[in-house]
Amino acid sequence: MGVSSDFALNDGSENFYVKPVLALVGRPNVGKSTLFNRLTKSRDAIVADFAGLTRDRHYGNAKQGRQEFIVIDTGGFEPDASSGIYKEMAKQTQQAVAEADVVIFVVDARGGLSAQDHDIAKYLRKIGKPCLLVANKAEGMREGIQLTDFYELGLGEVIAISAAHGQGIRGLVELAFDQLNLSEEPEETEDDPTVIKLAVAGRPNVGKSTLINTWLGEERLVAFDMPGTTRDAISVPFERQGQKFELIDTAGLRRKGKVFEAIEKFSVVKTLQAIESANVVLLLLDAEQGVTDQDAHIAGYALESGRAMVLAVNKWDAVDEYQRQLVQRSIENRLPFLGFANMHFISAKKRQGLGPVWASIIQAHKSAMCKMSTPILTRLLLEAVQFQSPQRGGMFRPKMRYAHQGGMNPPVIVIHGNSLEHVTDTYKRFLEGRFRKAFNLSGTPLRIEMKTSTNPFAEKEFN
Repeated sequence: MGVSSDFALNDGSENFYVKPVLALVGRPNVGKSTLFNRLTKSRDAIVADFAGLTRDRHYGNAKQGRQEFIVIDTGGFEPDASSGIYKEMAKQTQQAVAEADVVIFVVDARGGLSAQDHDIAKYLRKIGKPCLLVANKAEGMREGIQLTDFYELGLGEVIAISAAHGQGIRGLVELAFDQLNLSEEPEETEDDPTVIKLAVAGRPNVGKSTLINTWLGEERLVAFDMPGTTRDAISVPFERQGQKFELIDTAGLRRKGKVFEAIEKFSVVKTLQAIESANVVLLLLDAEQGVTDQDAHIAGYALESGRAMVLAVNKWDAVDEYQRQLVQRSIENRLPFLGFANMHFISAKKRQGLGPVWASIIQAHKSAMCKMSTPILTRLLLEAVQFQSPQRGGMFRPKMRYAHQGGMNPPVIVIHGNSLEHVTDTYKRFLEGRFRKAFNLSGTPLRIEMKTSTNPFAEKEFN
């Protein structure tokens, strides 16, 4: 029986909410990276730093009020660069603009207007994306005098900010939200708990389109990329053996005969948004190339987002035994943090090995949504402590009293007691193993949080 006969693909598709995207562009040294760090509130907020792109394009999560959004930081932009590193930097910035919902064009309030600013403004006007013109380094300056020249760029109002001092940042984000008719309070949406939201993630040319086409049936290709902004991500509902799924687009599929644009082929934002919108992420690897930096970054982002995961190594039929061993070793070395995920070796083109993948997807979702009762968790915790006590930390030995579930997707176990700040990562992994085995958890991260009770006599105790 062909794979496609297992499916019933519903007509139509539906939109679901994903984070809006703001891209920072401008010539070098105008303060884009400072603004990026201010918006993401951390120099460590980079969530996708892909090999070959680290010089020019970084992605970070940001939040204002309850509204979350993605920020893209770019290198210096020369739209007409024709060779060398400047041409590559221009390509990276053009990619960021294509992925963005709103472009924030940063100029230097103290350095004044330049010919390069005119070139960038000309490019942005031609693109037609919503754009905000931001004059950075404007601390202590009188608006309306030094900023007058920037109105020549023909991009409307000039917004004065100081990224270094945090001045005008909140108002800037509010204006960006206004461009998209968003407020700081996103609408709450009700999800159907019986539907598994599945994202197929991976590098370009790894076989995502081939796999999705195989699932949906060759005669029923769906146009995922619809007109609109990157917020209008598309999910395709379908059903397999009575289980309902929503397949979330990361592949940028088109109908036969349509040509992929380079911009669409490599949409990092689309991948990040799909991961965050999914319950389960199927990370597709290429057996011919092994695990790359980009694979590791995608996997790390999915783990950071708490998503259940399944690994599938595609093109397994195209490599010999030696290459297979190299691939398995690279997975062990580069993706050790995904030890909880089931791994499968498949050929999407030849439809080989796809059945077990579905079983792992369903199991991963079941594990991510597992409900764990407080009495059972507490019993398991006390049995684990009796089997192996945590190490003493200074004068005190951690004392664990009870545990309860603190969340799902991913499951969170909260442990209460005294001096729990001294519990080592090694002991947490020991507890995780016990909990996983007891509840048959596979394919999902499991987070363990320690809550120490306040003891007013702690300083007087000597154990």
